[in-house]
Amino acid sequence: MRTLSKSKLIAWRQCPKRLWLEVHQPELRADSSSTAASFAAGHEVGDVARRIYDPQDLGTTLDPGEIGIGGVLARTQELLAQRRPIFEAGFSVKEGERGALSLADVLLPEPDGSWHMVEVKSSTQVKDYHVEDAAIQFHIATRAGLRVSRVSVAHIDSKWVYPGGADRRGLLKEVDVSGRVGTLQAEVPRWIASAHDVVDGDEPAQRMGGHCGAPFDCGFRGHCEQQLVAAEGTVEFPVHWLPGIRSEALKEHIAQNGVRSMEDVPDALLSERQLRVKRQMLEGQVFFDREGAASALAAHPLPALFLDFETIGFAVPRWAGTRPYQQIPFQFSLHRLDAAGALTHSGFLDLTGTDPSHALARALVDACEAPGPIFAYNKGFERGRIAELAERFAELRLPLLRIANRLVDLLPVAKEHYYHPEQQGSWSIKRVLPAMVPDLRYDDLAGVRDGGEAQQAYIEAIASQTSATRRNQLRDQLSRYCELDTFAMVRIWQQFHPDTNEP
Repeated sequence: MRTLSKSKLIAWRQCPKRLWLEVHQPELRADSSSTAASFAAGHEVGDVARRIYDPQDLGTTLDPGEIGIGGVLARTQELLAQRRPIFEAGFSVKEGERGALSLADVLLPEPDGSWHMVEVKSSTQVKDYHVEDAAIQFHIATRAGLRVSRVSVAHIDSKWVYPGGADRRGLLKEVDVSGRVGTLQAEVPRWIASAHDVVDGDEPAQRMGGHCGAPFDCGFRGHCEQQLVAAEGTVEFPVHWLPGIRSEALKEHIAQNGVRSMEDVPDALLSERQLRVKRQMLEGQVFFDREGAASALAAHPLPALFLDFETIGFAVPRWAGTRPYQQIPFQFSLHRLDAAGALTHSGFLDLTGTDPSHALARALVDACEAPGPIFAYNKGFERGRIAELAERFAELRLPLLRIANRLVDLLPVAKEHYYHPEQQGSWSIKRVLPAMVPDLRYDDLAGVRDGGEAQQAYIEAIASQTSATRRNQLRDQLSRYCELDTFAMVRIWQQFHPDTNEP
């Protein structure tokens, strides 16, 4: 008998082809670093949830890795009689030769002999697929004989501030979804049957679309892209290179007509920026309004500073005074271009594993004493981090806010006045830099080449088991990466000012 787990059923809800591949060709799955980080966050939140829901440590956590699925199912039935909290309790049902299996995150005994089922999520709100997840869980458990009085989803409360110590009781916010779960019960058996039909058949023909990244990034995207190329050939100007596809009319046209190339999108459906991208891509020409860019920056002459942060956001806060997923700066890079065009650099990087916030804030205030505008690329991010530091550290509040008020954004200038076909529809600094300044490329860096890799490097560097040699290697990689971010801004700024001397 084939049994489909709850995770497999949720995969089917996202895309039937994803389910088929997970069952028949799981070796083709290649999860992104962000997916791996999400899994890690989920495990960490699950561990905290057990301490929150079982503060006296009276309950039991079941691990299929240790005792197998059969062991989990059998042990669950034994534990139910003890009327204590159970974590990862297992239940299964079958319809003929078709079965379904689920592991409940949290089961809490109620005074009337029933159970309170809680599904724990590392997101900051209840989403539709969380309710579907809980509905499947409820269906399987109740069909297996469990009496469930209510069902909740516990998600992270992003407003909660960690007070320090071991007290994380405020991390989770519980939402009763019993009513919504109840309305889906007639659907769940059909979901299970349909999912089995997919698994029992041939690989589904499924066109790629928005579902490839929602509600989860699909690890089989690369496989499907290869199939698409094999069947229809490569596309020189993919439609997804059009920036900001938010118009419902445009999305509908792409979906209904199976559009793969921007050549096949009517101009009337495109915004001005999208039209520019399409035109420059098809013509193979660079758009550069150098005078317009210089004019946009004329109010911010030299001397000037160029600032970039690297941050980390833990689902479960590690440092007192911080919130879940709050982006805490652990590093900054600062280049200074003086009135004569001379360039100097300073920076900050804390790999001690303690809260870097205060030391970074103090170093930032000292480093920004020099006059002039402070350029950032997407300044809203830097402004937000500085405002949070100002809120946390009263003695630095005024100088930090003055720094925030000096920020000038290079991103909108680039978007309005520059586009190179090599950008592929993106104005990310990692796209603009090699297009505008070919001698500089992030690909040439070793180890850390983007923000996600910087976060992973930081987590590894502060881990207690990391050797001093490895930590120094990571320090060097992080320093080189963040320094390139601000040097890139300097070089882009200089392209907007052709009369300046390049370093």
